Amino acid sequence: MRGWWREIAGLVLPVACGGCGAPRTALCGACAGELTDGGPRRVRPAPEPAGLPVVHAVAPYAGAVRELLVAHKERGVLPLAGPLGGALAAAVAAADGPATGSAAPPLLLVPVPSSRSSVRARGHDPTRRIALAAAVRLRRAGRDARVVSVLRQRRFVADQAGLGARGRRANLAGALEVVPGGGRLLEAGRVVLVDDVMTTGASLAEAARALGDVHPAFIPALPRGMAEAAARSAPERSAQHEFEQRRAAVIASSPSSFEINGNSPGTCIVAGGER
Repeated sequence: MRGWWREIAGLVLPVACGGCGAPRTALCGACAGELTDGGPRRVRPAPEPAGLPVVHAVAPYAGAVRELLVAHKERGVLPLAGPLGGALAAAVAAADGPATGSAAPPLLLVPVPSSRSSVRARGHDPTRRIALAAAVRLRRAGRDARVVSVLRQRRFVADQAGLGARGRRANLAGALEVVPGGGRLLEAGRVVLVDDVMTTGASLAEAARALGDVHPAFIPALPRGMAEAAARSAPERSAQHEFEQRRAAVIASSPSSFEINGNSPGTCIVAGGER
């Protein structure tokens, strides 16, 4: 009911830009430019948590971009889901690589889940809403994209505010699981984890760990001898996922570091601070 009321209210009440407060628009041109002009690139937290997928983002989590994400998530400015979804779609496309045509398996966007209590408090699930908007944009661009919400929290997770990288990893360790039957939904697709923001990478690393229980592409790389043994024991499954990698996409990453890594063009180091 709360989310429904917000959508109706947005149609009849005066609006202001979620990024800068400019009147009569949910997103002004200047703030839209901050959201999209940088283009997607790879980002890494420092330190990088074990098991983190390859992550692409479109903007630093700062300034207008931060305000837009907070306005959508915490203040329920639902019209922002469209442009935020467009930004996420760009990051997903970068993570997925060049479009391969209609014969390719579907592109499955798996949102990092919020707790049920957070969804109730906010009146909506912001990450899933943005993921759905991103899937629409990707389909318009010729990718068979779908949102598959197969992750859920299996235990209580404390508020992440105030926790450092180590504390966040401990807080989230073993916290997520795939819903019953979720593995079957993922078998025929190319999976990309999606979230709105990455800072320490703890949430994405834990989500990737949970997916690794049911999806070969999210199992961490094995040493050479063990990988060869796995291929011999399950050759068809190994061949199917031989060229897949653990991939993730977010709209924004930590504000202080969207800096190109000199050892790897197009790679960024993200310093510190998750969700």
